[in-house]
Amino acid sequence: MPELSPPERELAELLVESLNLDGVSAAEIDPEAPLFGAGLGLDSIDALELALAISKKYGFQLRSDNDDNRRIFGSLRALSAHVEQHRTV
Repeated sequence: MPELSPPERELAELLVESLNLDGVSAAEIDPEAPLFGAGLGLDSIDALELALAISKKYGFQLRSDNDDNRRIFGSLRALSAHVEQHRTV
């Protein structure tokens, strides 16, 4: 499994904390694995909760009508890259 970069680790910790993922530690999340479906098994409610947590922590909003959401939320690595590109805090 690829190692997490510092921004990926920070986002993985936010993901585990905000979604109350029992039995999952941030270090165990494969940054290239899908977040939804076969990967972590997240669902649309999880996406909304995660988007809210990201908005609060990083100061920008992930919009539900963004055509790139499938790519943005494709993996921890993709989400982390998007956050790093758009964060304001």
